[in-house]
Amino acid sequence: MSARFGLRSLVLLTACTVSALAVAGTAAHADSNDDEKVLLKGSTTASYFWDDASGRAGDTGLPASGKPMQKGLAASPSWPLMTEGYVVYKGKKMPFFVGDRGPGVPSNRGIMLDLDAKTFAELTGGTFNSDTLHVDGNGGQGHIKVDYVITKWGKGPGKKNYPVPFSTRAWAEQDNNPAEPPPAAAETAPTETAPTSFSKTTAAVLAGAVAVAGGSAALTSDRIRGLMNL
Repeated sequence: MSARFGLRSLVLLTACTVSALAVAGTAAHADSNDDEKVLLKGSTTASYFWDDASGRAGDTGLPASGKPMQKGLAASPSWPLMTEGYVVYKGKKMPFFVGDRGPGVPSNRGIMLDLDAKTFAELTGGTFNSDTLHVDGNGGQGHIKVDYVITKWGKGPGKKNYPVPFSTRAWAEQDNNPAEPPPAAAETAPTETAPTSFSKTTAAVLAGAVAVAGGSAALTSDRIRGLMNL
């Protein structure tokens, strides 16, 4: 293989590598975007329940929405039924929809979300006990501080804003003025630091290769960078 052919191969290989890295970086940036619409964000203390109409553990019957008790069904003291979203606890993200009303009196103390027992168990590292309808093995935790995100409001009555206690009866009022969605996070433009550093390194390597191959001294690292449009 001639020195000239070897140099050309090196330039083409490096250019292809740079292009591939640029495409990969663009794809990774695009994949990080989340298309879901965030309507409300906040935090609250969450409890748990499991009402399956069995009468066990003091449950109050089937959920108010008419949906059967299931994983992901939560109770809210004020959000409209069938509102959807998710909670985050210690890095764990779990979806929910509002299928019932509650907590009752605890909502006066700031406990504004009642998660289903299976979701609560998964968040806290416990297990759902189908006999007692309680969560076992999580150190006795019955309340946790969670962050919540609302992605869809239900169509029925209820407050489409930060939750308020059950006693306010906001759950019975039609809310035609939902909360203003929080501003979308500004997209972070790709920084030039890493590409510039890579370009200089690549140019320097190519310039060295030219010298070793006996190429023209005029093909400096600056000219290589210009030819590769880096």
